[in-house]
Amino acid sequence: MVYETYNKITSEDEFMRMFRIYRTTHEMLKDRGYVVPEGFNTYNYFHRHCVRDGELVKELMMFQVQKEHYPGDRILVLFPDNKTIGINYMKDVCVRLRDLQIGKAIIVYAGTFTIQASKAVQSMNSTEESLYKVELFSERELIVNITHHEFVPKHIVLSAEEKRALLRKYNIKETQLPRIQITDPISKYLGVKRGQVIKITRPSEVSGRYISYRICY
Repeated sequence: MVYETYNKITSEDEFMRMFRIYRTTHEMLKDRGYVVPEGFNTYNYFHRHCVRDGELVKELMMFQVQKEHYPGDRILVLFPDNKTIGINYMKDVCVRLRDLQIGKAIIVYAGTFTIQASKAVQSMNSTEESLYKVELFSERELIVNITHHEFVPKHIVLSAEEKRALLRKYNIKETQLPRIQITDPISKYLGVKRGQVIKITRPSEVSGRYISYRICY
């Protein structure tokens, strides 16, 4: 099969850079509760699966995973090599999602989005009734896993029931919780939605650990 590429990647340094992005993407989805098979995020697998005739083929980096306890909750991850991502590419993404019967996608991009393509993504994400949801990450956002940094505390997204229990326990309304922006890197990494609460656990010299909560807005 012949693959069309716009930006040829042929050096080992670039292979390693793209592998780090590929690995972080797998780690991110695992942290969100998706099932990520062992070995898929190793360099040997990446090179064997995604490099053809000494050239990286981003089309082969595409993968899909599903939630551990909710097999119907699946997400497709794409790595376009287009210099410019336009409305036609977004239409192709919707066709893929329809054919695979998947409702969510992550696009990890190196190029730029046209105004039309950006508006299409905003439109898809604007209402709960939309058939498809699309998250965008630039490659540079995923070269390093931000949650592995020594100064980043542990973040866990509470379930709806855990959120209700928290509000009952402290007898507060959600508007009284400290806030975290939906555009915050941690919020993006965890795929947090507006209204969801994040539990943050930090080490403490006094009590051993300090727990705080933030609501996404």
